[in-house]
Amino acid sequence: MTQSMFMTLYPNLREHNEKFFNYFRMSIQSFDDLLEIIKEDLSPSQNYVVRDVVSAEEKLVITLRYLATGCYFADLHYAYRLGKSTIIEIVQKTCVVIWKKLKNIVMKEPTKEKWKEIAEGFEKFTNFPNCIGAIDGKHIRIIKPVESGSLFYNYKNFHSTVLLAICDANYCFISVDIGAYGKSNDSSIFKNSRFYERLMNNELNIPDPKPLSERDQTPSPYVIVGDEAFALMKNVMRPYCGKSLTHKKRIFNYRLSRARRYIECCFGILVNKWRIFHRPLNVNIEFSEDIIKACCVLHNYVRLRDGYRFDHILYNTSLNSVQGDTARPSVSSRNTRDRFADYFVNEGQLPWQNQMI
Repeated sequence: MTQSMFMTLYPNLREHNEKFFNYFRMSIQSFDDLLEIIKEDLSPSQNYVVRDVVSAEEKLVITLRYLATGCYFADLHYAYRLGKSTIIEIVQKTCVVIWKKLKNIVMKEPTKEKWKEIAEGFEKFTNFPNCIGAIDGKHIRIIKPVESGSLFYNYKNFHSTVLLAICDANYCFISVDIGAYGKSNDSSIFKNSRFYERLMNNELNIPDPKPLSERDQTPSPYVIVGDEAFALMKNVMRPYCGKSLTHKKRIFNYRLSRARRYIECCFGILVNKWRIFHRPLNVNIEFSEDIIKACCVLHNYVRLRDGYRFDHILYNTSLNSVQGDTARPSVSSRNTRDRFADYFVNEGQLPWQNQMI
């Protein structure tokens, strides 16, 4: 055990801030604070059939290294001088504890004031008023589960489980839905989620509608922006579909894409910091969900505490051809989208937006 990296490398890393951050994807202070949060649930216990002698600190070290690099359990087995089955048990239990302890700290349910703060962030950075989030789904590559048939086989021709997430303008997750079959589309996953159920029942503390501008005092609801996979609803905006779009509709699609890209960037930050997602997850589906949950809250934890170097670049996406959704939107939701479009070409017009489409 004296040759374990926990005894040889880890103490030396704590003397070099940059190397520590590179190794664990978080600062020393963030690591110590996280350890304090989860220590009680990870401390050695005598209740196991085989006595647990691994400290909470070593368990966290092993788990963060696994998530940060995407290495295999065999690599950790040799590096940390612990049995492979012990390593697997440590990683899974630590992921469960991280999710349980951090979700109510870094991903707690927004209040009305928090929703308004999120909307202010989107208006500041994307010039999209009344926007309280961007939604999208990401396929997390996995090894085909035993006897799963084609349930996890997606349209991209690999096996996956889906992470459906909503983020704010600070690249932090507001809500996540994890574990859907890879064959499912984003819209059906969203409609089967707890978030959607609460949205439909007005249980999310979303603020009352407010006007988009002083000129037009018609109250407009706070909305979540998504791509063409989602249906147009009262609180969900999607692009206009079709090829021959009017100038106003093209402007709306462009402005919506500026807000919607935040969730794509959020996914990009997630998978490049926690590189376990750079390869298929070679564990059972329950363990895969635990890994994804832990990485999502760790993403928010590190983002809020240590920041993230990320170039703020405006991407020009194609607005000419957007596939239509199958659900027929209500008249009120279409009117809401038209109101946003009118605002974007009039009072809310940006001086350079015509050059971007």
